[in-house]
Amino acid sequence: MEPMQIALIVGGAVFILILLVWFFSTWNRLVNLEENAVNAWSNIDVLLNQRYDMIPNLVNIVKGYADHEKGIFDQFAQARNTAAGCLAQGDVAGVAAAEGILAGMLPRINMVAEQYPDLKANANFMNLQNQLVSLENQIADRREFYNAASTNFNKAIKMIPSNIVAGIKGCVRRELWTVAAHVRENVEITF
Repeated sequence: MEPMQIALIVGGAVFILILLVWFFSTWNRLVNLEENAVNAWSNIDVLLNQRYDMIPNLVNIVKGYADHEKGIFDQFAQARNTAAGCLAQGDVAGVAAAEGILAGMLPRINMVAEQYPDLKANANFMNLQNQLVSLENQIADRREFYNAASTNFNKAIKMIPSNIVAGIKGCVRRELWTVAAHVRENVEITF
């Protein structure tokens, strides 16, 4: 063999080796990004399930004081069940929409509670309210982390040349958790 042929064979082998290293490192990076997003969603799942378990207790306490407000409690239970169903299916958009409904209803429950001083003094009610506030803050933090992890993954599967590996791997864009429009509206306070 001539030195030129040997150089071409060695150069080709080095090129193929570099291509394989790039392919596997890109594959592993995509797996890492995807797993970060899955983990972030799992963290949200845990917190939302805790909240969904807590909400019926809060509703039952308020219901004991304000039985004539039954319509609010039925709507609240329906919204909670819808949210739990979407969560079980991993439907990010469905969970976000149902969470928007629940977020709009929690102030209504609190408004009913304001009308009953005995309820506001109830230790169980106050404890549940405090726990819900804490969970809401944790959910907001986890939602932000989930969106960041999903955005990193979404960018990686669109960028050239990693989009080639993403196509081979079958990566699909992850949906971000957006806040429902009615939750963004300003609350009007009148005196």
